[in-house]
Amino acid sequence: MAGNEGAAPRVVVIGAGPAGLTAAYMLATRHGVAATVLEADSVVGGISRTVERDGWRFDIGGHRFFSKVKEVDDLWHEILPDEDFLLRPRMSRIFYNGKYYDYPLKATNALGNLGLIETTRCLASYAMARIRPPKNQDTLEGWIVARFGWRLYRHFFKTYNEKLWGVAVSALPADFAAQRIKSLSLSSAITNALLPKRNQKEITSLIEEFQYPKYGPGMMWERCQELIEKHQGEVLLDTKVVAIRHDNGRAVAVVAENAAGERVEYPCDHVVSSMPMSQLIGIMKPAITEPVADAAADLRYRDFLTVALVVPQEAGFPDNWIYIHAPDVKVGRIQNFGSWSPYLVKEGRTCLGLEFFVFEGDETWNMADEDLVELGKKELGILGLVDPAKIEAGYVVRMPKAYPFYDERYKANVAEINAWLGTHAPNVHPVGRNGMHRYNNQDHSMVTAMLTAENIATGSTHDVWSVNVEEEYHETGVSTAPRAPGSHGTGRDAPVIPRQSYGADHPVNSR
Repeated sequence: MAGNEGAAPRVVVIGAGPAGLTAAYMLATRHGVAATVLEADSVVGGISRTVERDGWRFDIGGHRFFSKVKEVDDLWHEILPDEDFLLRPRMSRIFYNGKYYDYPLKATNALGNLGLIETTRCLASYAMARIRPPKNQDTLEGWIVARFGWRLYRHFFKTYNEKLWGVAVSALPADFAAQRIKSLSLSSAITNALLPKRNQKEITSLIEEFQYPKYGPGMMWERCQELIEKHQGEVLLDTKVVAIRHDNGRAVAVVAENAAGERVEYPCDHVVSSMPMSQLIGIMKPAITEPVADAAADLRYRDFLTVALVVPQEAGFPDNWIYIHAPDVKVGRIQNFGSWSPYLVKEGRTCLGLEFFVFEGDETWNMADEDLVELGKKELGILGLVDPAKIEAGYVVRMPKAYPFYDERYKANVAEINAWLGTHAPNVHPVGRNGMHRYNNQDHSMVTAMLTAENIATGSTHDVWSVNVEEEYHETGVSTAPRAPGSHGTGRDAPVIPRQSYGADHPVNSR
């Protein structure tokens, strides 16, 4: 155990999202270490918060509580009693050209919806792709076309992926497919149609049901905050970390500014950081060396906003969300919060959350809230989902730095930053998705925090960078053993997005 001789270590946790709160909770309840959590926002939960407006509750992105990591599942139920969980059916489909398509694709459904003539064209396109596959299958476009043909690719893959990442699919690497559609091909879709139960567990991301806190994911983290404070820990909201002082190869204090504008210094033996890695490096004092500063500044993020619209209950759909593949609208995905939990909505009505994948500072991000609500109404009308005249109210929730952006330089940048921390501040421990700039889900962000808490409290040497999201999360039955220390796999390998696909004035390059 590091820290003052014979005393519990002084731990400061930056960020009250799932990773930060998990670290503080584990330290308090398992090891008797009362950490201080500093959160710049006015609520806990990070991207896993539940936003409430006028009695409506919105989940930011949709958080299924499902994990193959037993310790995470046990922890969820330790924090919240069983009666606070709902068991929800998982359903998500593609909405395209006025029709719903099963996701993952099923041949009979997809080809049937397309009609006889287009089905014939798609099958012919598929046959041609099998005979003469794309020469370059290193791109996501080439990889998909080789397995589905050009026509199905344009129908079901091109538009959504371009909305999601803001770049042409021809510029995305094929390894992105390995995480979301690796088990899919037209032949496997036909097999699943004929033998629907045979291969379901082999398809990445497919689960039939999941747990969900009845008042949304924020309910979990609000309760976690209460339990941390019950064990003498602190969770300070509206408190922005502005500096981490380091000296003689260790972080020695965290400086934060509270809502009153007062600066307070928190001496520390360890810092657990879930704040964006680029920001973490920027507040180190003395300032970091130029190459490391450049690496931090070079890390990018994909942001998104939700336009939540109140509609009559019958205007909803049974899915948790639908993917919007229509190229004539900007919305990429639509949540039906009533399908997540009836406790999120009000009787006789539901709330649809239209998600727009954006870069902070771009045209959509900068639109006024009332204009975004009008855009949402208009696009629901274009899609034929809801008559705009029936929409009762609208709300906008912006989420900056929602997802780390994985271009071809991010791994080298993260390695540069970690090397600097290892030399100058090894007692600063990045955790979670933004903290580690990794393609993690909520449960695996929690795993990194659980291992970090144990390292701090017991002196163990778990390599949190070896937590393997792909093996632990999806239903492939693969071993969950961590990789060897130092291998630093990304877990769920991120879609590496080449920067040359952007112009110089694109937000990802210009900020």
